[in-house]
Amino acid sequence: MESTSFIRFLFLILAAVVLLLFTRSWIHLPSPAADELDLLDCNRFSSWCTSKNRIQTKQTTPSSSSSTTRSASSSSAAVRDHSDDVPRHPLDPLTLREISAARSILLSQPPFSSSPSSVIFHTLTLSEPDKSSVEAWSKGSPLPARRASVVARFKGESYALTVDLASGALTTLPIPASGFPTMTIEDMSSSTWAPLSDAAFNSTVLARGVRLSDVACLPISPGWYGEKEEGRRLIKVQCYSAEGTANFYMRPIEGLTVLLDMDTKEVVSISEQGRGIPIPKSAGTEYRYEAVAGFNDDPPRLGLKPISIEQPAGPSFEVEEGGHMVRWAGWEFHLKADARAGVVVSRVRARDPDTGEWRGVMHKGFVSELFVPYMDPTDAWYFKTYMDAGEYGFGLQAMPLVPLNDCPRNAHYMDGVFAAADGI
Repeated sequence: MESTSFIRFLFLILAAVVLLLFTRSWIHLPSPAADELDLLDCNRFSSWCTSKNRIQTKQTTPSSSSSTTRSASSSSAAVRDHSDDVPRHPLDPLTLREISAARSILLSQPPFSSSPSSVIFHTLTLSEPDKSSVEAWSKGSPLPARRASVVARFKGESYALTVDLASGALTTLPIPASGFPTMTIEDMSSSTWAPLSDAAFNSTVLARGVRLSDVACLPISPGWYGEKEEGRRLIKVQCYSAEGTANFYMRPIEGLTVLLDMDTKEVVSISEQGRGIPIPKSAGTEYRYEAVAGFNDDPPRLGLKPISIEQPAGPSFEVEEGGHMVRWAGWEFHLKADARAGVVVSRVRARDPDTGEWRGVMHKGFVSELFVPYMDPTDAWYFKTYMDAGEYGFGLQAMPLVPLNDCPRNAHYMDGVFAAADGI
């Protein structure tokens, strides 16, 4: 009974984290040229940017109207230096040093050594040892061989490899017959502004009465329906008007879909099935707490009263110093962030109350995928069949949590360290 309750508790946490990733995630957009800033870097109305179906905020200096609680609590989260991290458990994620070593090994060997700057890293993560090795390991014993799992693109070809961090050996793995690797942050962010370099796209946006400075676009995975472009890395881009609101989802430029080549940033085609559909007005679309009427009054007229969650004696859980092992109420498990899966819980064990011995409950648990088919047959909707982990990555879309706003006192903050598209 206790085991069942804990598993339910564990996956309730995972579900909450995934929901948080969906609703509050961000990425950092690449810096466009100076003359593109107004058109490509968010919009003139607010500091909100976008990627996929999530909202991101630019790094800005808090204004004087910012919440005192948010400003104060934000500064209380310690920023850790991970440069000296070392793995302590067979399932610990790759450290900065290991990521750097894997990158160097791969780039030094053919065919990648011929043009290292052309290598794009879609995945650079721990190649986990098999279950029997993990179960046989005990604290204080040498770790199983540390290997990196790499999925890379090089001159239009995909590669799946394993890098042995001790020997430097590079092993090539079979490539699936179809499909492409998970998109990188750079893939997603560059796709949001690429259509604005196309004259035909700009013309149709202006014809709809939308200023280019108010355009907010999203890269939407196209699915596969047997089209002739099967061999190309394509993304579909749809756009919104952010004029007058940060909630641009409420103001879609309906029926306008751009088919984009992610490698060349070329607009392959533009579909316009909704030219006669008006863009909704911005009135009443605002959702941000600070923008609600009465927020800036003293005292606020929202009718909200403060809430406080306290544990005067401190938390009931323990997290290994600088590590990933968590112990709580007779339970023990390994917790880490993964670029694709997001939160991963492994090696879950419970202490038997009668014998005092640890017994295994779950080897590994995570949200493997969220598949979201919209099932609307119209041209601008039929292809929307999100596979959120496999295409976008739960971990890649994660964002920092704000103490006291996102989490109560005594919360423990565990960083996720991921490699970018250049392997750094």
